[in-house]
Amino acid sequence: MTEDPKPANAVRLRATLDSVPGYKPGKPAAPRTDVTTYKISSNENPYPPLPSVLEVVRESAGSMNRYPDMGVSGLSARIADELKVEPDEIATGTGSVGVLGQLVAITCDPGDEVVYAWRSFEAYPIVVALAGAASVQVPLTSDARHDLDAMAAAVTDRTRLILVCTPNNPTGPVVHADELERFLAAVPSDVVVVIDEAYLEFVTDPEAPQAIDVWRRHPNVALLRTFSKAYGLAGLRVGYAVAHEPVATALRKAAVPFGVSQLAQDAAIASLDAFGELQQRVDALVGERTRVFDALRAQGWDVPETHANFVWMPLGPDTMAFARACDEAGLVVRPFDGEGARCSIGETEANDRLIEVAGAFRGSRGADAGA
Repeated sequence: MTEDPKPANAVRLRATLDSVPGYKPGKPAAPRTDVTTYKISSNENPYPPLPSVLEVVRESAGSMNRYPDMGVSGLSARIADELKVEPDEIATGTGSVGVLGQLVAITCDPGDEVVYAWRSFEAYPIVVALAGAASVQVPLTSDARHDLDAMAAAVTDRTRLILVCTPNNPTGPVVHADELERFLAAVPSDVVVVIDEAYLEFVTDPEAPQAIDVWRRHPNVALLRTFSKAYGLAGLRVGYAVAHEPVATALRKAAVPFGVSQLAQDAAIASLDAFGELQQRVDALVGERTRVFDALRAQGWDVPETHANFVWMPLGPDTMAFARACDEAGLVVRPFDGEGARCSIGETEANDRLIEVAGAFRGSRGADAGA
């Protein structure tokens, strides 16, 4: 007896999904017997959790049959104390990308516009499109930096949100304090400007803004931060915004109920308490970043100045060939076809291998590669 054929699926989905790009996560490094493989494609912290943080997570796991604190009150108070702000000026979410979705949800109706630099964080066009809003992508400058003058000029009466990613993912440069102030002076006061600081802790540029001070001076500015990078909690998904009223209250309304697990809340508090230890790891990563950057520049690569935990290699049409060369060497990078590859700063051996592969690749392609 044959089964009836499966009926055609006639469910109706939102038409806007046709324009939503898919997020492409960094692929894991497949284990091999001939070489140790490394994943430097996702900007993860290569160090394992601190023992003190891991112990807190173990204890917290014992109550995972219970819902977490929906208000994230303990963590919000701890962040507020750290930043010298009020707890009700903190809004949390499932990583900074979760809070980003909340920001778009509270600012944009269908047809509204969100202005941001491009290329920048890959999630920006996704969350904007899902809200039915329109992305206004402003090209980076020739040195892979935000063109804030062009971004200001792109603002229209439909603009509801502006995203400033500093350091910029995936290219690495920061915006400078003076240009940011000029930019904010040119933006209408009813447009929310988000300073996305996912890589804040790795910044060493003296011209970078003190964003918390910028936030204090501008009621339409919000800061976006995460525990995924420097704090090494990428797998627990916890981020937050610092925002003025009414933005902060609206963000909490838009949050997924119970979205931030109790494990994540407790681990984030423990990580803030242990930042002295974490700072040593950040300093080590910054030192490795400098070493890798200097080595690539010495090879002739036109690598933009970076203040994140990665370097950007502007490979253009050679991007996918370089990614394959890395893969053959047991190294997984994050390629953006036709543009370049983002390479996270990882273990010392992984960084050594990146330098080695980059040197060999440039030698095989000639002096014009990545120049």
